[in-house]
Amino acid sequence: MSDQHLQARVASIIALGDDALVLGQRIGEWCGHAPTLELDLSLANLGLDLIGQATLFLNYAGELEGQGRNGDALAFRRDVYDFRNCLLVEQPNGDFGRTIVRQLLFSAYQRLLFESLAKSADSRLAEIAAKAVKEVSYHERLAADWVVRLGDGTEESHNRAKDGLAWNWRFVDELFAVDPAEAELLTAGLMVDRNALRAPWDRIIGTVLSDATLQIPPPVRGVVGGRTGRHSEHLGHMLSEMQFLQRAYPGASW
Repeated sequence: MSDQHLQARVASIIALGDDALVLGQRIGEWCGHAPTLELDLSLANLGLDLIGQATLFLNYAGELEGQGRNGDALAFRRDVYDFRNCLLVEQPNGDFGRTIVRQLLFSAYQRLLFESLAKSADSRLAEIAAKAVKEVSYHERLAADWVVRLGDGTEESHNRAKDGLAWNWRFVDELFAVDPAEAELLTAGLMVDRNALRAPWDRIIGTVLSDATLQIPPPVRGVVGGRTGRHSEHLGHMLSEMQFLQRAYPGASW
């Protein structure tokens, strides 16, 4: 395996872990603040699922990298420019409508991605994806149910869901962008052509939005950059809280 091939493979797995880690942290911000107790517990469990996925992906990436970094080191000791998550997951939660629309958009993508990754030639990656797809299928159903309830509810709930959709839509294109560095990985059957996931994702989202009496937003110029380390200011603020303990007390453990 060439160094370039290994670097691309590690970077791709880190991106999977970063997506889950950052969104898990964002969802965790709802703990104690959700609209209902039942939903509070659901979102807390959803966030824990994502953190668990991040742990598996980042630990595996660290093993492949061979530089002595585990999942904790990758999560807590990298600077903001080293993160490879998509921009969608780092956006502020906003109100519940914006949060749950974001969850629908991402979870539908993540389920399609993991279903394909479960067939990867990388058996370790396939195993992680096969386990995670069961979790994200629930995440998708939960988000879809709530988007329909909000969109087809009161005038206020409809408008909040509509506003949340408009806010998040500009970050959607980045989900399906293919990094040229992954070309060799696609040929080897190690990773997934994300662009091929767009059509089924469009159908899934279109069906949910129709049930929610919401319209698919008009085309907008996509905002990208997260995969190459060009993030919004929101990620830096989030990491300053998430990484505080390890930054203040390097090597601290429970």
